[in-house]
Amino acid sequence: MTRRPIILVAPSTAQKGEEFSDASISLSNRYTDAVIAAGGLPQILPATTERWVIKEAVQRCDGVLMSGGDDIDPKLYAPDLAPELAKTVGSLEPDRDVWEKALLDDVFEQQKPLFGICRGHQMLNVALGGTLLVDIDTQVPGALNHRRMDRKTEPVHEVKIAADSLLAQLTGKLTLGVNSTHHQAVGRVAAPLRVVAESADGVIEAIELKDPQRLPFLLSVQFHPERLIDSNALFLQLFSSFVAACQRQRQRNL
Repeated sequence: MTRRPIILVAPSTAQKGEEFSDASISLSNRYTDAVIAAGGLPQILPATTERWVIKEAVQRCDGVLMSGGDDIDPKLYAPDLAPELAKTVGSLEPDRDVWEKALLDDVFEQQKPLFGICRGHQMLNVALGGTLLVDIDTQVPGALNHRRMDRKTEPVHEVKIAADSLLAQLTGKLTLGVNSTHHQAVGRVAAPLRVVAESADGVIEAIELKDPQRLPFLLSVQFHPERLIDSNALFLQLFSSFVAACQRQRQRNL
């Protein structure tokens, strides 16, 4: 029996958990359900800044999935934030910022497949030297409503996809309807990355590596495909392709 590839999933954190009201890991089952449906075995990264734990966790896995969550601390990409923007920043997860940046360092050092979703997509850009739009409504004139929390599992707007992108290859589409539950987005794109999908108002919806050889697989999206797999098989295909890349990684390491 072929063993499933191990997918390391980076979780959110919560100040109070259900058991003892201690600081806790928080992760929607949608992520792990999507990994399982795609043929992977999910494992959750501990919420720790211990460097050796992160490095060894990456060593033992076959690929990394970066999940969504709260805002990234603007100090990491905009230390002199204007007051009108500072007041739009929501809850922060400062320890998570630290260990996710370390996690990404190890992903690139150890050459593991990577799938970034929502906050994970944004953190990839920040970790590689890019910036974020702190608040879309404030900074993008005529912006679409990107914070459709009332329709988390439904497409609410279309994105235009670059024809030469991995995203186009995987979906077979140049336009795709997606869900949208965010108020921040990628701003200045980090030098190693390129934009491969945008919404009609110019908000960046997907990024990939300029040089795809830097990692065995990298796909990074602003929307939440894990919440759409039941209604459209194209979104499960994103996970299936990622897991397949992780399986190839596993075979190379045997």
